[in-house]
Amino acid sequence: MNKTLLAVCVGALMSSPALAQQDGESTTAAQLEKLLQQMEQLQNRVAELEEQLAEEREMEVEKEVVVVKEQEASESAPQRTSVQNNSALAARMERLEDKVKEAQNAPISIGGAVRTQFVWEDYNDGNKDRGGDFDFDIFRLDFSGSMGDVILSAQYRWFQYMEAVQHAWVGYNFDENWQGQVGITKVPFGVTPYNSNNYFFSSNFYVGLEDDHDAGVKLLYRDPEWDFDIAFFKNDEQGGVDGFVSNRDDRYAYDPLGVRLADEGIYDTPTLAVGESNSFAARVARKFQLQDDSSFEVGLSGQFGQMNDGVDDVGDRSAWAAHGVYSKDRWTFMGQVSQYDYDMDMANDGIVVGAYAFYDTIPSKATLYTANISYSLPVKLGPITNLTFYNDYSLMTNKRDGTEDTMMNILGMAVSAGGLYTYFDLVTAKNQPFVGGSMVGDSDETNTRFNINIGYYF
Repeated sequence: MNKTLLAVCVGALMSSPALAQQDGESTTAAQLEKLLQQMEQLQNRVAELEEQLAEEREMEVEKEVVVVKEQEASESAPQRTSVQNNSALAARMERLEDKVKEAQNAPISIGGAVRTQFVWEDYNDGNKDRGGDFDFDIFRLDFSGSMGDVILSAQYRWFQYMEAVQHAWVGYNFDENWQGQVGITKVPFGVTPYNSNNYFFSSNFYVGLEDDHDAGVKLLYRDPEWDFDIAFFKNDEQGGVDGFVSNRDDRYAYDPLGVRLADEGIYDTPTLAVGESNSFAARVARKFQLQDDSSFEVGLSGQFGQMNDGVDDVGDRSAWAAHGVYSKDRWTFMGQVSQYDYDMDMANDGIVVGAYAFYDTIPSKATLYTANISYSLPVKLGPITNLTFYNDYSLMTNKRDGTEDTMMNILGMAVSAGGLYTYFDLVTAKNQPFVGGSMVGDSDETNTRFNINIGYYF
């Protein structure tokens, strides 16, 4: 029995009325027996209370244990999950790293450009009266790099009025000098990469002799003294005369697409469609390092191929060029003479060419001359880091159809500022596409176009 409870009980008995009445008197046997009975009852009651109290305490302890266990479980479960997740993630990362090490692939770089332009034309009355127009030009994406030993290079362009592939080829480096390319690759011809400094190229571009790309295979050789290219092109970039395309004139560079028959307009869709077929091209250039700040290059180019109407060969095409490039410090001089000839089996008024969503006509034979000069000036004008001043001159003469010469002169400046590259071009031309004329035009008057092309390259 609990001593504290017993003492309380005894105290209670001693202060009870029965004992008080007997205070100072002798205690009888009956009274003692009654007192003992009361004490026994109290003792039993205390025992019952102690048992009940113990049961209640045991229940409270069990509840506390359950709560603690639940808290421990709730606190430790996220930790166990996190540990498990971290372990799985680490294993996955390790597997991926092993795969990357095994592949040893260089990344494919993705770049591109967004271009807009301002145009003022003295041969367009509406444009002239408005003080010019500001338009969207192109959005393009570029892909380049390698996977293993295979090289990739591709570019696709979107205009307001069309979309087109510019080039798309895969290649392989046989050694440090030789490279092979297969796909839509650049036709080797004349001054490379461009026979011009301005946004409009030279007149050669509009007859398919500058920055042209066709479908075939090419072998290149490069060393400090020599460049050599030889190529075979099965057809143009759209699969030839019967390629599966919606519009044959939706293309980046000019190609022959038909024969201009009598009574057809200069810009009409050709009645007799043709296309390039089984063409060969070669280019060789000798490079001289004259001094630390000067160099000279001289080269020859040639092309030969067939023209097919989808069933039979209906003619041949050929072209040749001689070029020279001289650089001295910040100055560069470029010159080229080239000639092309379409020898067709039928009478014609020229060859139909197409690009930029429209058809045009060129003489079946002509000679072209270009002479360009440029000066590159490094500057620090805010974000502007370089200014390139240039004058590019093109002349197309000796046309088989006897029409007037085509002339184009472009006085301009290119501004480099971070990712921005902007052309400022003042174009004076006669019988020149995109400057109010055509290669088979017969005008004696010159037209003027002022053009600002703003491009952000990324």
